[in-house]
Amino acid sequence: MLSLRRLGPTQLEAMLGKARRASPTYPEIGASRSDDLPSGYHHVRVEERIADAAAFDRAVEGLRTWVAHEGAGLRIFPHEPVEPDATVIAVTSVGPAQVAAPCRIVAVFKEPDAFGFAYGTLPGHPERGEESFVLERREGSTYFAIRAFSRPVDPLARLSGPVGRAVQRSVTRRYVIALRRFVESGPSIAES
Repeated sequence: MLSLRRLGPTQLEAMLGKARRASPTYPEIGASRSDDLPSGYHHVRVEERIADAAAFDRAVEGLRTWVAHEGAGLRIFPHEPVEPDATVIAVTSVGPAQVAAPCRIVAVFKEPDAFGFAYGTLPGHPERGEESFVLERREGSTYFAIRAFSRPVDPLARLSGPVGRAVQRSVTRRYVIALRRFVESGPSIAES
């Protein structure tokens, strides 16, 4: 949804209620975790070392509490830690306008050396698809991987073409930078 005014809590609550009753807008639920992303979509694959292995727990804390998203310029509503099947609205500004993108968390996993989640688009999102965010502790380091498959649904998103893909790459880069900064700003939970 595109709004020329700032979206307040009342509007976001109404959108959230509607989104909670909706189903994802794509059939390939969970596919963002696969090495082979579905065809017919634009793909994003990024993986970077963000810290040493001792920082893994702090990175999990940041990812679970939306630090990467907020640092990339998104506002998450409601602002609650990542939970399976939760519905959220990701709000971002584009010039004077705001774009609200409803998403459902379709997967959450926690293993001793891995944590991540994936969310998928719901009706009202300008795109159709899924994005996963995965932290892994391996080889003495903490790695952050982001995978996405998407295609525009909204006419404005379709018109954006290469510009829209460049914006997506920029936001993905900012996720990594934000989580790295969070990890570097304090001790890991294990060290506290």
